[in-house]
Amino acid sequence: MLPILLALFFFGVIHSLMAGYRAKHAFRRRFGDRAYHGLYRLVYNIIAAISLMPVTLLLLLPPSPIVWQLEGPAALLLLALQGVGALGLLVSLMQIDLGRFLGLSQLVAYLRGDPLPLPPESLQEGGVYKLVRHPLYLFSLLLIWPQAIMTQGLLAFNIGATLYFVIGSRLEEQRMIRVFGDQYQAYRQRVPWLVPLPVFFNSTLT
Repeated sequence: MLPILLALFFFGVIHSLMAGYRAKHAFRRRFGDRAYHGLYRLVYNIIAAISLMPVTLLLLLPPSPIVWQLEGPAALLLLALQGVGALGLLVSLMQIDLGRFLGLSQLVAYLRGDPLPLPPESLQEGGVYKLVRHPLYLFSLLLIWPQAIMTQGLLAFNIGATLYFVIGSRLEEQRMIRVFGDQYQAYRQRVPWLVPLPVFFNSTLT
């Protein structure tokens, strides 16, 4: 379990540093404003993918000891929950600008000589974003946790990923407040954070 947790910690550190002001400022100073707006998001995603490779390799090693194993109706129920997670994740991705999220839209604009930065995005408040403020994280958790066969390695990955989602959502909310201000604050008051509980419980989770 420990190697996977350490690999996830390394990924989280790299990801956080790349998302921070210093890394962005250094890239912008070295390559200029246009390259920053056109290329940084893609570079950020590529480095994130590379830093996640050790985790993937560790998960592909021979299976570690089993923590739990369920069969019959219980296993089918977990599979159904995973199906909900997969469907919800797909719907969540369809609601965002996936090209911009991956950095491909910025790259195309950069190569074509189109104006950069791209026009500001609007705040997503409809669809699954009415359910929780971070549906990508919620449905990812529904995809990784309901496992009929849970090994120690997979459990370590799930724990690390969950911590990453929790911390990442907090950092993301700070950025959203800076970008959208009062509009996002009002959205926070209406919509729960990561768990789709009534708004009454939201104040205890945020």
